[in-house]
Amino acid sequence: MLVSLLALAMVLVSGCGGGSTDEPGGVDISSGDRHLDLVAYAVPKIGFDEIIPAFRATPEGEGVGFSASYGASGDQSRKVARRVPADVVNFSVEPDITRLVKAGLVDEDWKEQAPNNSTPFGSVVALVVRKGNPKNIRDWDDLLKPGVQVVTPNPGSSGSAKWNLLAPFSAVSDGGRNLQAGLDYVAELIRDHVKVVPKSGREATTAFEQGQGDVLISYENEAIMLDKANAGKNPNSQVEYVIPPQTFKIENPVAVVNTTKDLPAARSFVDFLFTPEAQRIWAATGFRPVDPVVIEETRDLFPGDIAKLWTIAEIGKILGEGTAEENDGKNLTGWKAVDEVLFGKKGAITKIYDSGGKQ
Repeated sequence: MLVSLLALAMVLVSGCGGGSTDEPGGVDISSGDRHLDLVAYAVPKIGFDEIIPAFRATPEGEGVGFSASYGASGDQSRKVARRVPADVVNFSVEPDITRLVKAGLVDEDWKEQAPNNSTPFGSVVALVVRKGNPKNIRDWDDLLKPGVQVVTPNPGSSGSAKWNLLAPFSAVSDGGRNLQAGLDYVAELIRDHVKVVPKSGREATTAFEQGQGDVLISYENEAIMLDKANAGKNPNSQVEYVIPPQTFKIENPVAVVNTTKDLPAARSFVDFLFTPEAQRIWAATGFRPVDPVVIEETRDLFPGDIAKLWTIAEIGKILGEGTAEENDGKNLTGWKAVDEVLFGKKGAITKIYDSGGKQ
């Protein structure tokens, strides 16, 4: 099974440039007497390029054409909130779907409409370095070495940037218990080491490919894709990646937009994302599956010895302690707590970014 999956991974990655009729030689995904608009964040395009044709080959997907739009998660969410056509959305972080709930475009119970809180795949935060790891980057403290330049997106537009920063913040602050230690780390990182701030995770990857920076903080799946894509290039263009001992579990939710004109097709597509067939495609394209059987089948595709994998539920509970008085008697949890403390308009990390790394 593993050999077959590795072979599939090579085929999918080698063909990841195709996927839509917008690209020369791309796979046709638009034809059909029914139609769905997928609006997603930038990173999973490589997966959807294979998932969509696979769905169209099923009885449920027969005759369903697709238009797919990819970009920075926050920007994509705001576009849909402004009524850009969308039937299914897949964003980097839950708050980008919450925005659509508030706009009346996604049902309040969206997390209950599909398995695993409507999260069909995920990843972990990784560190991508130049081949041979010349700066000897192994853990989060290594990013603060003199002269090390780091590439990571702007959390104001990119969901991946939030995950990227949550990983070292959680490791340094013990999940938010020592808040100031985590903020001190982020401030020093932004002030002294982040010189390039792209809008999205994909733009960050492109900047790193073009030679900017010594380290790219990224999703593991981006690291896998970049490693394979550059394997045959000039050694100066090749990369490798490191999974720090403490890192963060990335959860990328999906939801049906309730203004869709083809609810059965939209729900069928979301359901397909959780099938064993689709889960194996996610794994082959570098994303961690959520189906327990496929997780076991593909375990060797995701190396790395993770001693502590922080989660949004865990850190949200810690950061939300003591917020009940201002929130109708209940402590904030999950992303509500994380955004309130760190990434909201008045959040501590937002202020750090706005000030160029000052506190």
